[in-house]
Amino acid sequence: MREQILTYLSQNVPSARVNHVLRVEQTAIELADIYDIDPEEAATAGLMHDLAKCFQPQRLLHMARKEGLILDEVLSANPHLLHADVSAIVARDTFGVKDEQVLNAIANHTLGRPEMSLLSCIVFLADTLEPGRGDTASLQALRKISRESIDKAVYLTCDYTIKKLLGSPRLIHPRIIATRNNFLIKCKC
Repeated sequence: MREQILTYLSQNVPSARVNHVLRVEQTAIELADIYDIDPEEAATAGLMHDLAKCFQPQRLLHMARKEGLILDEVLSANPHLLHADVSAIVARDTFGVKDEQVLNAIANHTLGRPEMSLLSCIVFLADTLEPGRGDTASLQALRKISRESIDKAVYLTCDYTIKKLLGSPRLIHPRIIATRNNFLIKCKC
């Protein structure tokens, strides 16, 4: 199936995005090894996390509505945030993925989710922390923490994302804040 997914990606996203996906896949495998999670599940979720990344906003909205997803005002105003949920739909409907853990990891990779599974945490972190995202001191610190405490890494990665968004005129979805708060409480930092 990996070759089918790579063919799909090469036909639906730019090559730079394919390279990002491959780095997320590798980072997810590395984190899975540290946290004793099935590396094949991590690889699959990492490889499929951006299947809908380049879908047009109307297509994302249409697929989300058809699936019965709840569209709040932030998602309606910024349909790109739906690419994670829609990527899980594509994984299920186009590639026949039935594993709910994998589908949830794909769906949760952008905004996270309070109480998300360890696999979801791994893919969430891999998407932000893969080496192509940069080599700043902040990212280096997050990468180190991601190998020591998954809960702390999730909360701090949420902080990192929120800080970046605060420096731009972009909306912040409340789910990333809820994710941050949940994992801050869990890690008792």
